[in-house]
Amino acid sequence: MSFFDLFKSKSSSANTASDRLKLILAKERTLNLPYMEDMRREIIEVIQKYTKAQASDIHFKTADSNQSVEAIEVEIVLPK
Repeated sequence: MSFFDLFKSKSSSANTASDRLKLILAKERTLNLPYMEDMRREIIEVIQKYTKAQASDIHFKTADSNQSVEAIEVEIVLPK
């Protein structure tokens, strides 16, 4: 522990809870966009056009985001 660590603000449980709630709300908001299901279906079709991946090999998840940007990550398990 350094001398400067004594002056850092400590993370309270309220701040932690607030951060977690923000992440949950951002994920919910992203997953419930009206065009999201159509976009997912089209992405899966394009991936299957160029690979032998099955729909079950393609996973979508929200990435960490801030208030101005929402990000979706696509993870694809490619067969050999």
